This record gives sequence, structure tokens and C-alpha cells, in this order.
Amino acid sequence: MTKSSEFMNVLEVDPDIIIDLRYATENNFTGKKIYDFTTAISRTGTVKKLGIAASILKKQGYRIKIWDAYRPVSAQEKLFEVYPDPNFVLPPNPNSSHQKGVTFDLTITDMAGNELPMQSKFDEFNETASRSYKGRTAEQQINYDILNNAMTEAGFVGYSEEWWDYRDSQMDEYGPASANPDDYKI
Repeated sequence: MTKSSEFMNVLEVDPDIIIDLRYATENNFTGKKIYDFTTAISRTGTVKKLGIAASILKKQGYRIKIWDAYRPVSAQEKLFEVYPDPNFVLPPNPNSSHQKGVTFDLTITDMAGNELPMQSKFDEFNETASRSYKGRTAEQQINYDILNNAMTEAGFVGYSEEWWDYRDSQMDEYGPASANPDDYKI
């Protein structure tokens, strides 16, 4: 059974989530604007799970900051042209997790919105991004564990090569998204 194709703005579950869609700006590994929307959306069921994670984190004094959510196939094509390494940037595929709207790239901040120290920068494509990276400082390990525990408890699984990448544990129950990103500008 395929889950609903409905999408939802993540701010509907928690307006305190910080949205910083890096691919809507030049502040990303390509140095180019990849897509032209600034609203973070995802499948409704996935967004509701994110709301659970946000609530868990808020109780501990943290907020979620999203760098990427739903990513159209056209955007994935641009990213893959620049960095065609499938360990970090998958080939365009409407059934891949970002392109079907079931994945978030994110981190945590304090309540004032300051990012907490993590083991690498977002989209730093090397061994420091890996979830199995052994070089974390004690503070980075604590921050990683806080984020990972909240996301896992809410129903997400982390991608092994990127500490910031969380996919809905039910992602395979969703079919591909529309090829037209305008269908989802909420």
C-alpha cells in the first residue's frame, strides 16, 4: 500500500523550526542556487514525525534547523552534475528519498538558533561526515547523540555517510513524487 502523496509545510507542525534551505541560496557546496523555493515541505506523515522530534528536542532546550527537505529531481540533476559521487550525491531518481519528500538534512540549535558544534559542516563530503566517525570531540558526541536519539525516537533512520541526513523509517511506503515541483509549493 502506498502512503498519501500529500505534502505539508514543516512549519505547520512547529513554527520554531528554523528553515535555512541551502540549495535555495548560493551558500552550498555548488556555489549556485539550485532551486527557487524557500518553504521546507515533505510528505505529511514525515512532517508529523518531524514534529515529534521537534517536541522531544524542545523539552531539552533545542530546536531543529533544516537545510534541505523535499528536493525536486531537477535539483538533484544539478547537484549530481557538480558532485557525481553516489556515496554523497545520488543520481537523480524520482523514487529517491529527498526527491519523494521523505528525508531531511538538519541539525540542532540552542533555543536562540545558534547551531551546536557537530563533527563536520553540512555537505562536507569526507569521512568526518560519517555516522561512524571516531574523531568527534566529547561535545560533538553529546550533540550528535541528542539529535540522533530524538530523530530515531520520532521514526527516522540516519544515512550512514551523512550525520545530518534523516529518512522516514517508512520511506518505502511512499511512491515517487510529482515531477513538477510547483505541485508542492505550499
